[in-house]
Amino acid sequence: MVFDIEEELKKLPSQPGVYLMHDAKDEIIYVGKAVNLKNRVRQYFQSSRGKTAKIQKMVSRIARFEYIVTDSEMEALVLECNLIKEHRPRYNTMLKDDKAYPYIRVTVGEAFPRVMFSRTMKRDKSRYFGPYTSAGAVKDTLDLIHKLYKIRTCNRSLPKDIGRERPCLNYHIRQCDAPCQGYIDQQAYAEHVRQVLEFLNGHYDELLKSLEDQMLQASAAMEFEKAIEYRDLLASVRQVAQKQKITSGSMEDRDIIAMAKDDQDAVVQVFFVREGKMIGRDHFHVSVGAEESNSQILTSFVKQFYAGTPFLPRELWVQEELEDAEVIARWLGARRGQKVRIVTPKKGEKEQLVELAYRNAALVLTRDGERNRREEQRTVGAMNEVAGWLGLSGVRRMEAFDISNISGSESVGSMIVFEDGRPKRSDYRKFRIRTVIGPNDYASMREVLTRRFTHGLEEIERLRAQGMDPETGSFTRFPDLLMMDGGKGQVNIALEVLAGLKLDIPVCGMVKDDNHRTRGVYFNNVEIPIDRHSEGFRLVTRIQDEAHRFAIEYHRSLRGKSQVRSILDEISGIGDVRRKALMKHMKTIEAVKAASAEELADIPGMNRSAAESVYRFFHPENPDQAVIVEYESSFSKTVRDNRG
Repeated sequence: MVFDIEEELKKLPSQPGVYLMHDAKDEIIYVGKAVNLKNRVRQYFQSSRGKTAKIQKMVSRIARFEYIVTDSEMEALVLECNLIKEHRPRYNTMLKDDKAYPYIRVTVGEAFPRVMFSRTMKRDKSRYFGPYTSAGAVKDTLDLIHKLYKIRTCNRSLPKDIGRERPCLNYHIRQCDAPCQGYIDQQAYAEHVRQVLEFLNGHYDELLKSLEDQMLQASAAMEFEKAIEYRDLLASVRQVAQKQKITSGSMEDRDIIAMAKDDQDAVVQVFFVREGKMIGRDHFHVSVGAEESNSQILTSFVKQFYAGTPFLPRELWVQEELEDAEVIARWLGARRGQKVRIVTPKKGEKEQLVELAYRNAALVLTRDGERNRREEQRTVGAMNEVAGWLGLSGVRRMEAFDISNISGSESVGSMIVFEDGRPKRSDYRKFRIRTVIGPNDYASMREVLTRRFTHGLEEIERLRAQGMDPETGSFTRFPDLLMMDGGKGQVNIALEVLAGLKLDIPVCGMVKDDNHRTRGVYFNNVEIPIDRHSEGFRLVTRIQDEAHRFAIEYHRSLRGKSQVRSILDEISGIGDVRRKALMKHMKTIEAVKAASAEELADIPGMNRSAAESVYRFFHPENPDQAVIVEYESSFSKTVRDNRG
């Protein structure tokens, strides 16, 4: 059904909402929000308006658009954040890093609370501290807390389970007071938890003095091992304390955000301040267009970053005024449950701290810029180079296939996926050949491709019938380019399969020379020579090698399984259940062989008929068969011994 953009523009409502732009492949390439959908979406298609090069390129690829009406601009903002995170559209300013920051969770809602590592912050009765920028630092802090305060780490339900099981190892190494045995009462344990909370809030003075006094007392009593233990704990606490730098006289939670950018990349630096202390910092790479302003980049960053982080500070200090700052502040406040202020400092200590964040961002941009450009050239640049050789555009996803067997035994196929020049291992698939007997690579490849794309088409129809997004399926994303390990023959097999399924996907062959090294690519009945020193050549080689590796590994695993067989598998009427029953009762093949038919019939799971089959197998009337059995028995034992 043809989508008439001019007609659809006339139908747009004058209400707030979110719009989604699709390209010719129905991929979502841009998501935006609007106070007035009619006015905002029409602007993209008005030639009289000045547009950036990025927007012009995006508009040239729009095949259709859709929209979702909301009740308010804030609802549109929330929906926009969710859709950008879900679809990661190409033309949105995207946060490249997807980090989940660790927290320390104290389960104060329990009778005997625990202190644990957490990647999420939930609305429960626990208290959370963080987020921290280093998971290693969090684990070190937890180790120190357990040594100092002897807080339990088990998940037993206390006090209900007191005394039901023995104390764990932590009790014996003096890192837990074993409340599970009733060795410490609830009141004394609660005092330890109070001290933990003081420690996590940054109140170290009382603890430092206590440890120093205990170290001196142990030393005076010539208990030097205890003194060394207290000394080490004292050093650990001081190390944690020194990491906490005072950044403000107030005790507010705030994030300080600034950015630096060049023509291709931007780096956003965030300082995390909790209760007046800077607990860490982190930087984030953002993909940007040269025409985008600092305000636009920071606005996109704030929406994407705080849509995914569970902790929201009381204040955000930002380098530039945000677009829609009032709406964003209301959204953040609704998520936090308290008002959130967005401040753009202009002078004084606040402005100096934002400037410090900017300088750190500029240093990271300089340090990482060249490395990122090399990586971009090696991946996306190489992919575009390959597409250029073939005269294609819009190539992001490549799939490659390979067949592996030994003389036709255990034939398997592999499917590997590269997106934006990088392997996407979550989409790799294995195929065990079902219909082909013997070493026939063409027939095997036909089966693999038919199964892959038939499964994908069926899954798309099933998801659509259920009203679900077809993109959520495991086989529903089809490649922009199919890479076959071979030349004309393999390419033609793929084209025949695709034509039979009415799919229009370009197919390229990866041709090797007599030394089994990549020589060129085969496309549209022509072998195209390629520069062996180019990044595109290296990408083709990586794809070819990866498809081969994945197929061989799968084939090797099946071969290994097929070799681990018992001689009992050769006996008629003996399946897995009876084989296991025999080996469980008799322990060895030699004992099975020496047993009489009556003894075998008495084994649980066996019957008279099966017992006689086993006995006749090991005691055949034909002497030649006995020799074969002896040989097979010896061979099976050798295989087991060698694998052991």
